[in-house]
Amino acid sequence: MRTALTTAERARGERLGALLRRARGERSIVAVAAGAGLSAETLRKIETGRIPTPAFFTVVALATTLGVSLDVLVDACAAEAESASERDARVPGARVSVA
Repeated sequence: MRTALTTAERARGERLGALLRRARGERSIVAVAAGAGLSAETLRKIETGRIPTPAFFTVVALATTLGVSLDVLVDACAAEAESASERDARVPGARVSVA
């Protein structure tokens, strides 16, 4: 059984999807999906965050097809994760580690 995604994981997936959507630009979803070896529906789900944790090789195929560096994707997703962690630290009742 799969565990539920955290708020940070869902936010990271939405951030990844938005970045991929911007990188796709005016290119059709069908053409980009075909270039990456995916169905258009799978790409649509990734772009909208409905598949928030796509497989690594799927991300690599999309990055290659779109001409986006994996470093750019990692940085964008890491920035979102840090922001979500900072928000969680301000939520009453959230765990905060004290050094």
